[in-house]
Amino acid sequence: MKPSNDLDSFPYPFNADVYRYSNNSVPMNHPISIEITQSYQEEIELKRELLIVHSERCFQSLPHTKKGQWEILELVMEHLGSYYPDKFGLDKEGNNWTFTNHLLQEKQSFIFGDETTLPCEPLNYIGRHVQEDLIFMMQRDGDLFLDAGQLCFPANWSLAFDLGMSFKEIHQPIPGFKDVGLDERILQFLLKLEPGNPWWRKNWSLMAGNRLDTSLETFDVWGKGRKQVTKENAGAFVHLRVEVQKLFRLPRTGGILFTIHTHLLPLEKLAAKPEWLNQFYQVLQELPPYIVEYKGLSLFRDAVLEYLKEQVESREEL
Repeated sequence: MKPSNDLDSFPYPFNADVYRYSNNSVPMNHPISIEITQSYQEEIELKRELLIVHSERCFQSLPHTKKGQWEILELVMEHLGSYYPDKFGLDKEGNNWTFTNHLLQEKQSFIFGDETTLPCEPLNYIGRHVQEDLIFMMQRDGDLFLDAGQLCFPANWSLAFDLGMSFKEIHQPIPGFKDVGLDERILQFLLKLEPGNPWWRKNWSLMAGNRLDTSLETFDVWGKGRKQVTKENAGAFVHLRVEVQKLFRLPRTGGILFTIHTHLLPLEKLAAKPEWLNQFYQVLQELPPYIVEYKGLSLFRDAVLEYLKEQVESREEL
């Protein structure tokens, strides 16, 4: 996977020299659910390949999600047609819709609400046209449950394992999340989301390598890279991995759509921006052991810190 080289558009995740788990969601000023970047063609090709080779791992849905899936398809298609009219088109005549992807030179006519007129389930279909992973949580009994999703680029978790789990069950492995009541506060925040008022947040990790597909099921393939990091190779090999997560309350079904767009930036590119370099060095130095361990950094944090320190000192000498 080619990492981002555009520092101006990279979603740098920190605004302080200290990082802790928190509800860092903020209202979206421009409620665009989808981002089209320079890596679009490459990432869509990778997504579709994964959906063929690992279909059960990358797409899961429960039977009662079909109405919500259609609502997600509608939201995403309308956003694509509205915000990227030169790249996508959506024509409607009653329930007879035609979606055009000019970037891929594809056109699909279908009857909205009739699954037999699409090549696959609605969520699985529209997910093949966007770089984001799409996660659908449904609300019932005062809780949220992960009932459907297309997840091709996970950060060390499994959609198949988490399917049907509640919000708190999914986040139970995060150290300290429950102890300080953060799980309950975030759940209540999500339950209060309103249609038409989307929110967004950033999540981050460090990746030894440049894979987007870091699923739990393939840890044996990419996890070994954590043992191969050195001060000498960290700049090119280690990437800051940032997920831009957007939250949309669906007006008809009342479910919540999470869109997750993953961005990768090699540390040598991050180091080219002194304010980012200095701050990230401080964040990584101060990071508590329980976060280091949970984010999988324990095997290579020291090597990364050595690299960052060297970069900071070399710029101070200029």
